[in-house]
Amino acid sequence: ELNVAGAKLARAACDEYATQDKPRFVAGVLGPTDKTCTISPDVNDPAARNITFDQLVADYSDATRGLMDGGADTILIETIFDTLNAKAAIFAVQSVFTERGTSLPIMISGTITDASGRTLTGQVTEAFYNSLAHANPISIGLNCALGAEELRQYVQEMSRVANCYVSAHPNAGLPNPLAESGYDDTPENMAGQIKEWAQSGFLNIIGGCCGTSPAFIKAIAETVKDIPPRKIPSNPVECRLSGLEPFNISDESLFVNVGERANVTGSAKFKRLVLEGKYDEALEVAKQQVETGAQVIDVNMDEAMLDGEAAMVKFLNLIASEPDISRVPLMIDSSKWNIIEAGLKCVQGKSIVNSISLKEGEENFIKYATLVRKYGAAAVVMAFDEAGQADTYKRKIDICKRSYDILVHKVGFPPEDIIFDPNIFAIATGIEEHNNYAVDFIEACAWIRKNLPYAK
Repeated sequence: ELNVAGAKLARAACDEYATQDKPRFVAGVLGPTDKTCTISPDVNDPAARNITFDQLVADYSDATRGLMDGGADTILIETIFDTLNAKAAIFAVQSVFTERGTSLPIMISGTITDASGRTLTGQVTEAFYNSLAHANPISIGLNCALGAEELRQYVQEMSRVANCYVSAHPNAGLPNPLAESGYDDTPENMAGQIKEWAQSGFLNIIGGCCGTSPAFIKAIAETVKDIPPRKIPSNPVECRLSGLEPFNISDESLFVNVGERANVTGSAKFKRLVLEGKYDEALEVAKQQVETGAQVIDVNMDEAMLDGEAAMVKFLNLIASEPDISRVPLMIDSSKWNIIEAGLKCVQGKSIVNSISLKEGEENFIKYATLVRKYGAAAVVMAFDEAGQADTYKRKIDICKRSYDILVHKVGFPPEDIIFDPNIFAIATGIEEHNNYAVDFIEACAWIRKNLPYAK
């Protein structure tokens, strides 16, 4: 009700002041809420959460419907201190768009909470961008917490990495209880700082957050009105992943090393620790891999004696409280979709799903790929179809080509976020039909690189 009423008031004000050469738009805001999906409310239980991804999706869906009913022109997901909350907001907004058969532009704005240059949940600017770019926002930027002087370097960084418009809404300096506005900056000083940002080519959209009165907005608008907006950079197409920090895989990247010991099917020690409930020791297994060079950590809880979904959620929630592990992207690994999806709801960074395939047919493949995209992840795609695993060179390349075409042309999945697994089979078995397995695998990899643009 509040969102309907608020959007209607803003709509009426916009309609009153809009002219043909200066239209006025209503940005319907989805705020951060007072809960966080990533941080535990209990110092003694780092896996605890006071809200779930699904609860946030339900709340944000209601809020979005209200903003749309009231006449908002865009949806602005703003003041984000926890990227996982924002991912829930994106999931909700896109679901409401599907439900209504209509969509609005999405804008996103995060909050760098202090001089560390990180959000409250620990992400740096580029990692934040990588985590949320799947929303295809018209703009992404930063607002709140800092004044213009402190925010400048992070706006500059966002301007470098974002392949959409960049917004900034700084506070009127830092809090100052003795100042009339409660903040220590003046309209003239802030406008001067913003002018330099604009002249440096950092900005497309500029405004003000806490402490900025109409006098601030007027001064800024006057100052920047004749400065051309930022040009969107032509950044190379790369697989852009993230934990707390960005991890981009480019043509120049060397071997990418995925640690697979936090995996109950791959490590007897890890399996024993998880089955015995010794999660602190299990975390050490993951931490050791990051310290010894793993650039991505694979987590798998597929074990008959285990509630795989609950184990996945608990372990990923614990990882979120360990920056030494969570600084790298995660690979959420399971043969069961419900476990993968439960994992995707726990991770603020851009992770990799391992895996999806055509094994259950095209309809399920499209369904799962669409959800992977909606949660903002990359995907490992197995060379597997309705007839089974690809064992020959021809089967490998045919299945990978078919999978690629469906993903890129039907689902709209970014090709740079596809990682093919063309199947390693046992070699030197002495069985004649196995003799070409190694050559078929190597040649299939070369074919994928050459013929399926940007795929890994």
